Amino acid sequence: MAKILVVDDDESLREMLCLSLRRAGFDVIEASDGNQATKLIKRESVDLVITDIIMPDKEGIQLIIELRETKPEIKIIAMSGGGVVLSELYLDMAKRLGADRIIAKPVFRDDLLKMIRELLGGR
Repeated sequence: MAKILVVDDDESLREMLCLSLRRAGFDVIEASDGNQATKLIKRESVDLVITDIIMPDKEGIQLIIELRETKPEIKIIAMSGGGVVLSELYLDMAKRLGADRIIAKPVFRDDLLKMIRELLGGR
């Protein structure tokens, strides 16, 4: 069973994503920011990371860069609802820095599950 790490500072969104992924049969762990995610990745074997881009402390962009340098085998989906600038700019940057897929918020369950299954090859 594939293990997925969901990283988002929005607790209600993070909980909703985790619940949906668990119901779809995935093993899911969660983090509220990039620092917490980095600690979890050091302790646990993770197949895929779904990360928000804009978060306090360590943002998703920093996490993506770090993962590409230290754990290039981990698949990454970056998501953003925007911020000071349009979400498309953040998502484009995430893609250029190594995210395997990008998705704008609001995230629709079926779209996300399709991306995950494509990236994990049915695991």
